[in-house]
Amino acid sequence: MARFFALLLALPGAVLAAEPAGKAATPMAGSDIAGQLGQLLLGLLLVIGLIFLLAWLLRRVQQLNPRGGQVIKLLSTQALGPRDRLVLVQVGNEQILLGLSAGRITPLHVLKEPVHLADAEPATPEFAQRLMELLGKDQKDKS
Repeated sequence: MARFFALLLALPGAVLAAEPAGKAATPMAGSDIAGQLGQLLLGLLLVIGLIFLLAWLLRRVQQLNPRGGQVIKLLSTQALGPRDRLVLVQVGNEQILLGLSAGRITPLHVLKEPVHLADAEPATPEFAQRLMELLGKDQKDKS
């Protein structure tokens, strides 16, 4: 793979070096401008193709890491102030109550008996929850 990238980087230099010496001394004509535009377009397409190739490779590499087995789950959150909140997190079979403040995460309590939440009510961030309340209120007003 490294050889392929080295070849791509050396290609413009090889194309310029292969140009005849007699041609370089002549003044630019109209056909030379068309040739240069063609080379510019070809180089641009090569760079864009390289970007797409790298993006495809990056996606393939990221898919190799298994994401299905999440060990840490956010169960619930409760705001205490503008910067402070309580968070209930499940790690494996243990549930931990965390206190979050500006720049600090403090474990407050490890629950001996897990809290069972209804599956129908997943933990939603405050913004999403507030938005849903406002949308529900607007729909009730229209009825």
